[in-house]
Amino acid sequence: MSHSDSPTPVIPDAPAPAGACPHDELQPAACWNQVGVYGDGSCPELLRLVHCRNCPVYAAAGTQLLNRPLPPGYRHEQTRHFAVEKKLGEPAKTSGVIFRLRAEWLALPTQAFQEVAERRPIHSLPHRRRGIVLGLANIRGELLICVSLGHLLGLEPAGFLEALRSEYHRLLVVNWQGNRLAFPVDEVHGPHRFHLQELEQPPAALAKPNPAFTRGVLRWQRRGVGLLDADSLFTTLNRSLT
Repeated sequence: MSHSDSPTPVIPDAPAPAGACPHDELQPAACWNQVGVYGDGSCPELLRLVHCRNCPVYAAAGTQLLNRPLPPGYRHEQTRHFAVEKKLGEPAKTSGVIFRLRAEWLALPTQAFQEVAERRPIHSLPHRRRGIVLGLANIRGELLICVSLGHLLGLEPAGFLEALRSEYHRLLVVNWQGNRLAFPVDEVHGPHRFHLQELEQPPAALAKPNPAFTRGVLRWQRRGVGLLDADSLFTTLNRSLT
């Protein structure tokens, strides 16, 4: 008789005794895959047990699996695996806030930032129509000096100061060594942690942003982000405000 002509097992009509599976003839060690919850669900015991995990046959198969003899070499293999010292990655030592000015993505140390503010009016100051000073903005009841970081870095057109007072998306409030001010940006990504070893040297032909303020280039989302030197940048900003 061929395999295809073999008789189909007959499921008894009488209820199975408590603690026994009515389908013992269907390879009880795997009956849950045939007539149980992982099969066609035809096992009448499911009406009482709801799930195969509540069945003593399923539990007995699990106990047998856990109590089976260890395969040859298993103990030696596991001992060798857990004896290997784990090499933990060095935690990131630095983080910076990434933002965009025009087409350039830049970053400054996270500790320099105090707030990301929504767009608000920037009121110009008399006799300060040139340079990088945009004017004053009200930040939580305090008037802060706003500057054009893009002009300092050579990213903004020389005559764009007037339009920049209203044509921006976010205002970043910074405080470096007690000097608190704000500058508008086009987009803010937020903090990003990285290793200083990841920084690449700026290209020799880099014209924008000003290489004098660029500490290095950070790779982020397939982009090059210029990490600005906070000390050099804010020293120049403070000189420009006097």
